[in-house]
Amino acid sequence: MNDTLKAAFWMSGAILSFTSMAIAGRAVSFELDTFEIMMYRSFVGVVLVVVVAGLAGTLNQVTRRNMGLHFIRNLSHFAGQNLWFYALTVIPLAQVFALEFTSPIWAILLSPLILGEKLRPIGLLAALIGFFGILIVARPNPQTLDVGQIAAACAAIGFALSALFTRKLTRTESITCILFYLTVMQAAFGVVFAGFDGDIALPSANSLPWIVLIACAGLVAHYCLTTALRLAPASVVMPIDFIRLPLIAVVGMTLYAEQIDVWVLVGAAVIFAGNYLNILSQLRLKPAPK
Repeated sequence: MNDTLKAAFWMSGAILSFTSMAIAGRAVSFELDTFEIMMYRSFVGVVLVVVVAGLAGTLNQVTRRNMGLHFIRNLSHFAGQNLWFYALTVIPLAQVFALEFTSPIWAILLSPLILGEKLRPIGLLAALIGFFGILIVARPNPQTLDVGQIAAACAAIGFALSALFTRKLTRTESITCILFYLTVMQAAFGVVFAGFDGDIALPSANSLPWIVLIACAGLVAHYCLTTALRLAPASVVMPIDFIRLPLIAVVGMTLYAEQIDVWVLVGAAVIFAGNYLNILSQLRLKPAPK
């Protein structure tokens, strides 16, 4: 199988995991703030990573190289994830994901600066098409712009930086090493920010399963994303995530009675077209070996 197709397969796992996280995040948001959610999620994540890596015999792959890069990567993700969890509670799911989907555009535009990857004209065109589709779905208006929309838009920048630094780390570090520092560093960030006001809430029995789901889905999503980024450039991998938009729109309509109008479907079709164009061009550049 061509590496681009493999990357698309792994990204489908990330898409399902991120969708599960959105549902679980909204479920616990009435009891825990975003910093507490991130803290408990990371605690569970540390245990899962250590146990799984121990069973797989890959704990020895955790090194102290590139600690500065790990720190920047995880700080970017921590900021983006907290803003994302907050946006989930104040604006419709489809709108959160639509604004978040500016992340691939930032990834495509920033990849030459951070990764030294060549910005292909077809990749830039695909990003512009995807961005146009996002505008159709979100239809931003100065009169309706609120803090939730700003949070979701800023989260996209954090996620783009996280993805780019993840790909840079994959050049020298294993997935186990990346996921280990993801959970450990973000647990530390969570403790600092959740405890800043001297009041850390404990999850109830009802919230605990959702916290575990967030942790598991987050790790699976990052494993899938990291694997995809090892197989293909960020400018190819990130636009695949656009597929999450129609999926989360259906989830919002089914679970939360969030209305979907025709423009959501039109925008999703435009986003898919840009995504398909980018993948197709990459497949033509790298034909599958015989």
